[in-house]
Amino acid sequence: MSKISWRQVLPLALAAFFVVGSLSNIVAPGSIYEEYLKWGYPRWFHFVTGSLELTAAILLFRAPTRLLGSALGCAVMFAAAATVILHGEYGHAVPPLVAATLSLLVGWISWRKRLIVTDSTKRNA
Repeated sequence: MSKISWRQVLPLALAAFFVVGSLSNIVAPGSIYEEYLKWGYPRWFHFVTGSLELTAAILLFRAPTRLLGSALGCAVMFAAAATVILHGEYGHAVPPLVAATLSLLVGWISWRKRLIVTDSTKRNA
């Protein structure tokens, strides 16, 4: 049995988080829909958020696009955190800030991996 590294699991767990978040935002049960309106977003904005989260999840799932997925996920989560902080809902900022931090970590790991591969390719050329 092979060992599975947290570096392999983290991006997939983060992708799963974004899939769940995207479905919640796209379907937008009454409470989520009402929150978007309360925050001053247009009636259709939950679709934008859900689509961006789903895109981030898809990009995170594959190693070649993981860096872009982590950047998109981080941006969406920082925007979510900013929204709730600006409206004084500080406790609601914790989950998006944790997800943004994990997205930064996945992005950093992906970026370092690319640097290592690029450096070794140059040496072998």
